[in-house]
Amino acid sequence: MVFYKIKNKIDAELSRFLVCIEKTYRLKKISPLLYGSIRDFVLRKGKRIRPILFLTGYLGYSDKPAPNIYTSALAIELLHDFMLVHDDIIDKSATRRGKLAMHTLLNKKIRKNKDIKFSGEDLAIITGDVMYAMAIEAFLAVKEEPLRKEKALRNFIKAAVHTGCGEFVELLAGTKNIDKISQAEILKIYDYKTGQYTFSTPLSSGAILAGASSEEINKLSRLGIYLGRAFQIKDDLLGMFAEERKIGKPTISDLQEAKKTLLIWHCYKNAGGKDKKIIKKILSKKKVEKKDLLGMRKIMQESGSVDYANKKIKDLVRSAEKISSSLKIKPLFKKFLKEYPQKLL
Repeated sequence: MVFYKIKNKIDAELSRFLVCIEKTYRLKKISPLLYGSIRDFVLRKGKRIRPILFLTGYLGYSDKPAPNIYTSALAIELLHDFMLVHDDIIDKSATRRGKLAMHTLLNKKIRKNKDIKFSGEDLAIITGDVMYAMAIEAFLAVKEEPLRKEKALRNFIKAAVHTGCGEFVELLAGTKNIDKISQAEILKIYDYKTGQYTFSTPLSSGAILAGASSEEINKLSRLGIYLGRAFQIKDDLLGMFAEERKIGKPTISDLQEAKKTLLIWHCYKNAGGKDKKIIKKILSKKKVEKKDLLGMRKIMQESGSVDYANKKIKDLVRSAEKISSSLKIKPLFKKFLKEYPQKLL
C-alpha cells in the first residue's frame, strides 16, 4: 500500500514538474509540438519502478526526507524515457507502451506538410535530447547536503554513459555470428543496458544521497545487477512468447534486430545441426516474418532454453534476496526489496 502511494506521488509530481519546466523554459511558446509530444510520452502509464527504487534507496536510509526529493526521483524516469525515444528509432519500433513511438507520432504530425525535408526520427532525436536535459534539471532540485548530491549525480551520469555504451556494444554484437558471442559478453551488455540504470543506479543513488555507508551502497549495487539480469532475461522471454498487446512492442523485434539475447545464445548452443542453420538463417534475415518467430519458439522449447532461462531467473532472484536480507535498511523498505524480486518469477 505504501508503494502505491509513492507511485501516485511520483505520477502527480511528474505532471507538476512538466508544468514547471514549461514555465521556466517556455517550451509551449517555443514549440507546442515539442512540448505536447514530450508531455504525451512522459505521462503515459508506466510502472515507475526506477523512481520507486530511487526513493527506496533514499527513504530507507534517510532520517528526514529533504525538500524536492520526489522531483529528483523523476530524473531516472526521464532518463529512461529519453533512452526509449532513441531506442525506438534505432530498433525501428512503431509503438511504445501500447501507443505510437515518439518518432512515429511526430511523423504522423508532420506528414501533411509536403515541404518538410526532415523526418519524425530527426525531431524525435532532438526531443530525446531535451528530455535528458530535463532529467538533469529534475535531479538538481533536491535540497540535500551538497557533497552527497554531487556524488549521487555523478553516479547517475555514470549510468547514462554506461547505458549508452551498452547500446553501442549491443548493436555491434548484432553484426557478429551467434557462434562468436560468449555468455560473458551478453551479461556485460545486460549489466550496462539494464542492470545499472534500471536497478543499481536508482537504489545506490538514493542511498548515496541519504548518506548510507559504502558497504550498504555496494550491496545495493550488486543487488541491482542481479535484479537487472533477471529482469532482462524475463524481458527476453516475453519478447519471444508474450502477446504484442501485453508488452506494447512488436514480438518479432528481437529477431528483426538480430539481438544476441541469452535465450537465443543458449538455444543456438544446445540446438542440433539442422536447427542451428535455421537459427542463423532467421538472424540474418532483413525482414523477419511471423513464421520465423513460431519456428524459433519451437526450437527454444525443444532445446530446453525456456527452462534454462526460467532457472537462471530463479537463481538470480535467490542471489538478490540473499543480499536484501543482509541490508541495514529500514524494515518497510527491506520488506519491499525482499518481495519485489518475486514479481520477476
